[in-house]
Amino acid sequence: MQRWLTGRQTPKSLDKDAFAALPRHVAIIMDGNGRWAKAHRLNVAMGHRQGTETLREIIRHTDDLGIGALTIYAFSTENWRRSAEEVAALMQLILDFFASEIDELDEKGVRILILGEKDALPPKQRDVLTEAETRTASNTGLRLNIALNYGGRAELTRAARRLAEKVQAGELSLEDITEDALGGELYTAGQPDVDLLIRTSGEMRLSNFLPWQCAYAEFVFPEALWPDFTVADYDEALQVFASRNRRFGGRP
Repeated sequence: MQRWLTGRQTPKSLDKDAFAALPRHVAIIMDGNGRWAKAHRLNVAMGHRQGTETLREIIRHTDDLGIGALTIYAFSTENWRRSAEEVAALMQLILDFFASEIDELDEKGVRILILGEKDALPPKQRDVLTEAETRTASNTGLRLNIALNYGGRAELTRAARRLAEKVQAGELSLEDITEDALGGELYTAGQPDVDLLIRTSGEMRLSNFLPWQCAYAEFVFPEALWPDFTVADYDEALQVFASRNRRFGGRP
């Protein structure tokens, strides 16, 4: 398995002209915050906070490269099972991130979309997320999708239920239920499918993340823990993507 860079002393990042091809849509499972904290003898909240610093760099570089959409897995429906202390730290990070970043994201034309059930989040977090979506709704730059209280199976169930309701109401027939119709009920409706999925820390699982959208995604599994993942690592993943022969079920 290919080794990946760790640490923050990295070469200068590449610009978009350095790549043979860029994905339209990148998705990232930001894995390894807890292990990073343990390795540095810190509590897990500090691992998540350091991971937020990585996220800022990756969002900026994605925008600079002109990639159309970036989806990040911030909090899954299963993450509620973690300790109350860790969940509270993650909820606080939502507030801190938007307090520090929303102005820059808006100025750069980034459009924010929350994937997941916002209604189950605490009121302060729900209000901040709704405000960010509303404030950036007319922006035409990078689509930043943040998966919060998100589960892929729950998303598909939600989409199926919406189609069933339309059939029941006489708005659709059974013959109208197509792949396009179901895709139109997903949180990412109108966006391209994921071209590249990156999961840091060397783990090789999808973990209930965008199962429909990742049907033909290229997967890359860098070994760096998320807080150690650098722009140079990201560029290397993009170079790997550019080298892949994507056949979408056909033959070369």
